[in-house]
Amino acid sequence: MIEKILYVSLGFFMVAIALSLYRVIKGPSLPDRAIALDTIGVNLISAIAIISIVFQTKAFLEAILILGILAFIGTIAFSKFIERGVIIERKSND
Repeated sequence: MIEKILYVSLGFFMVAIALSLYRVIKGPSLPDRAIALDTIGVNLISAIAIISIVFQTKAFLEAILILGILAFIGTIAFSKFIERGVIIERKSND
């Protein structure tokens, strides 16, 4: 019973990732695309966690951690780009 629930939830996460991917491609604005990318990261982390539970292994926990860190850094970089137009600011000598 629990395995069926895990597989159904895994299917829902895949659908959510596909819908978010559509928003990334067709998004009307840049903030919509940034939020969709963040949503893909969170859904991917959840899907990997469910796969880890189904396979009863801890091998994917490092992948979850790295993916979480990369999703966070990506969201911060996109937010800074939307706000200021650049990701890395350089000091000018004026």
